[in-house]
Amino acid sequence: MSQAVSTNDALRAAIQESGLTYRDLAEAVKRVARENGDEHVAVDASYISRWTRAARPHGKTALYLAEALSRRLGWIVTPADIGFPMAIGTTDATSTWDTDTLVALADLGRQEVDDVDRRGALRGAAAYSLAALPLPPRDWWDAVRERGAARRPTGVQRVGMSDVEAVRSTTQEFLRTDQRYGGGHARAAIRAYLTSDVARLLRGTFADDSTRLAMYTAASELAYTGAWMRFDNAEHAAAQKGFALAMKLAAEANDAPLAGHILRAMAHQAIDLGHGDKALEIANNSIEQQRYALASPRERALIGVVRARALAATRHKRQASDALLRAEDDLAAATAGGDEPGRVFFFGEASLAHETACTLRDMGDLVGAEREFRRSIRTRNATAFRRTHVVTLGYLGSVQLRRGELDRACATWKAVMDELEGIQSGRTRDAVQTIHDSLKPIARRASGTVRELDRRAAAYLKANPKPA
Repeated sequence: MSQAVSTNDALRAAIQESGLTYRDLAEAVKRVARENGDEHVAVDASYISRWTRAARPHGKTALYLAEALSRRLGWIVTPADIGFPMAIGTTDATSTWDTDTLVALADLGRQEVDDVDRRGALRGAAAYSLAALPLPPRDWWDAVRERGAARRPTGVQRVGMSDVEAVRSTTQEFLRTDQRYGGGHARAAIRAYLTSDVARLLRGTFADDSTRLAMYTAASELAYTGAWMRFDNAEHAAAQKGFALAMKLAAEANDAPLAGHILRAMAHQAIDLGHGDKALEIANNSIEQQRYALASPRERALIGVVRARALAATRHKRQASDALLRAEDDLAAATAGGDEPGRVFFFGEASLAHETACTLRDMGDLVGAEREFRRSIRTRNATAFRRTHVVTLGYLGSVQLRRGELDRACATWKAVMDELEGIQSGRTRDAVQTIHDSLKPIARRASGTVRELDRRAAAYLKANPKPA
């Protein structure tokens, strides 16, 4: 009698629900792996087939598989959901938030390595997964704030407001670098600064409690900036961990608007990775517990417009439209030279128009999306904000192509290719990938202009591979 072949029915069902072929799923798994530093993960259709017959993936591949299926299906899939309950690298749902803030900062410092060794360091971290990072419980904020107030200094350095201003000034320089040249520049430097100089300041003796709170806010803004740069450079697992650390620091500072700002970034990341439902949950959380009420008008506009994007991504069109109108009103209430947080110095009409355009695009309003992308381009300082300018141009070209306007799309995309020099950004690389993917199928039979643009895009992608 022949022995029955074991099967992983849970995985088979998830794959069938996704509609992906084994080959397509293998490619999706490899994309997630590359985001997390595992650029040499070898997965093909035969691996998927073996896993459906109860074989187990090696290392953290089960995490990558679960994340790839989550993005396709639109809801959270954990390794346990697809038959791998003991997958290496899974995380206790509460451990991320229970870890002491300064312990988490020290852990980040121990992971700091040279770029030569960065792949190995990232392989030691869990993959980006919303299943591994739930929102903190409601009583968490007060507990962390109280723990911070009771913490005794362990360092000898005396810390005053001049030290706070130094951290803020340095953060501003990193922000300017990110906006002009992309998150691929200086992200290792920002982590080194955070985990050395700033960590020592946080352990010092503060002049008074207001100085302590201000320093924790400054440290949170710095941690957020580093996480945002990782996100921009498509290093999503590292960005996820950085946003969690920034939230802890904001809680110790009792800075509710800053927490809303960080949650807004986490929602943005979730939207970009296809987690619409979770993005909306995070975006809704960003406006709770005084995070919206105590924020400045410019900050409220930023939080609100990303929430509109999450609503659009989950097909709540009417609510998304209402949220867009409210964001417009909030930005209109901001005054020139007002006391806005330094972290949103860049958020103005151009940024609001960009996010509005993304929302309208996801709602299917391509005419409105093109109008708003053009408004964003028209009102932005393209020199100071080169990275975002290129991303906006890339999105505009995609909308024009969807409207059947190939020549206009190519003219817009040519501007993308002309502006890329010196920028290191996963999002700008994605824009070029979209150009290549859109033009490659038609390049042979299209005009010389289309062929040349596709050639330039292909050459750029070859010279600028995804970050390891």
